Amino acid sequence: MTTLAEYSASKELMANLTLRELRAKYKRSVLGWAWSLLNPLATMLIFTLVFGYFLKVQPPRGSPSGIKNFAVFLLCGLLPWNYLTASVGGSIGNLLGNANLVKKTYFPRDLLVGSLVASCLVSFLIEMGLLGVALLIFGNAIFPYLPVAFGLIMFLTLFATGLGLAFSVLNVYFRDVQHLVNIMFQVWFYLNPIVYPLNLVPQKAHVLGFVLPTRAIYELNPMVGFVESFRDLLYDLRMPPTAKIAYLVLVSVATFIAGLSLFNKLEGRLAEEL
Repeated sequence: MTTLAEYSASKELMANLTLRELRAKYKRSVLGWAWSLLNPLATMLIFTLVFGYFLKVQPPRGSPSGIKNFAVFLLCGLLPWNYLTASVGGSIGNLLGNANLVKKTYFPRDLLVGSLVASCLVSFLIEMGLLGVALLIFGNAIFPYLPVAFGLIMFLTLFATGLGLAFSVLNVYFRDVQHLVNIMFQVWFYLNPIVYPLNLVPQKAHVLGFVLPTRAIYELNPMVGFVESFRDLLYDLRMPPTAKIAYLVLVSVATFIAGLSLFNKLEGRLAEEL
């Protein structure tokens, strides 16, 4: 109850910290917020050229939408992934970057991570809004699926916040964490069906004489579920399987609780360590 009271009393602080992150994001930049649109567009063009043109990766035809467009197929998976990496990557150094604030006064320090994730969420919603406009232009009537998509965004936010809380506090005690996480994200990116369709992952594979259920193991990765669920809703125009949504909800809530618990456990000596 004390923790809930602290959060309730800190609503204005949370809003101010979020606004500070938003203002600082593109401060003294000529294009400003246009970069939040240009960055994913540039990435889309590069991946479309490499995977769609040179490597001839063919996106599946949306079922039942009928759409077949590599750029749209890519963005449906790339934007959620960029949101996760921006949230977690920014959170890792956030406590170190606000060391003076942490040392001077007491407030719920997890608000620093929460405000950064909230600022990334604003950018993500803008990007998804533009993707929605593009989908409408291509003929995908996405309106009936938007409530479920917003629900997915909420649980993806919980998942990203949990990881951000855990890695940010660990990075204060072990400064190698930020470098390890950068490597982890580089590997993790290609373990998700972002630039290739899920059907390229075999159902089974022979490894050292054993038959492994490759696809089942692959789909234990929560981001596979998020990417495929966003594609189901926006690209294919169909509801994701209930079991997949239930798994994502369970993993997101568990990750958030675990990250918050670890943060609270190590928070006591933050000022000394910083």
